[in-house]
Amino acid sequence: MAAEPWQRAEVPGTVKANVVKKPAVVAALLKRAKRPIMVIGHEAAELELSDGVKLIDLLVELAKKANLPVVATAHTRRALVERGLEPAAIMLALDIGQRLADPEWEGLDGKGPYDLVLIAGLPYYMGWVLMANLKDFAPHLKVVCLDPYYQPHATWSFPNTPPEEHEKNLKALIDSLGGR
Repeated sequence: MAAEPWQRAEVPGTVKANVVKKPAVVAALLKRAKRPIMVIGHEAAELELSDGVKLIDLLVELAKKANLPVVATAHTRRALVERGLEPAAIMLALDIGQRLADPEWEGLDGKGPYDLVLIAGLPYYMGWVLMANLKDFAPHLKVVCLDPYYQPHATWSFPNTPPEEHEKNLKALIDSLGGR
C-alpha cells in the first residue's frame, strides 16, 4: 500500500495526492459534489480483480449507484453497454481532460463545469499526463483516481494495492453509498 508513483522514475513535484485509506472518504466527496462525472478507460475492461470480477464491473455499479454521467474513452463503450450502462459521451482521454480543465466548459449537459471527476482504467502514463494537467490548470476540480495504482497528480488516489484488496475497497465504497 505504498503512496509512491507506480512508475518509480516519475517525479510529481511538491504537491502529491492524498491517499484514500478509507473508501468512505470518496463516498463523502461524491455526496458533497454538486457536479460529479466519471471517466473510464479501456484498461478497466481488462483488469481482473478476482475470479470473474473486472474493474469495469465495479465502476459500472458505482456509476449507477451514484448516478454519475460516464465518459467512455477508446473502445470502452461496448464493455459498458454490455453491463447495462450507456455512457453520456465517448471521447479521447486527453480531450475530456482538456475540457474538464476549462472552467468555462458547460459540461456534457450544458449545466456548467464539473467539480469532481473520478478517473479509472486509463494507461498509467496517460492518467499521469491527464491528471497533471488537471492539477495545474483546473483548481475548480477535485480529481479521484479509482485505479489500484497511486496517481500522485490526483487530489485523492488509492495507494498501490493488490487486485483483491482493491476490489474490497471499491465494494466498500459502493456499500457506503447506500448498499449493494
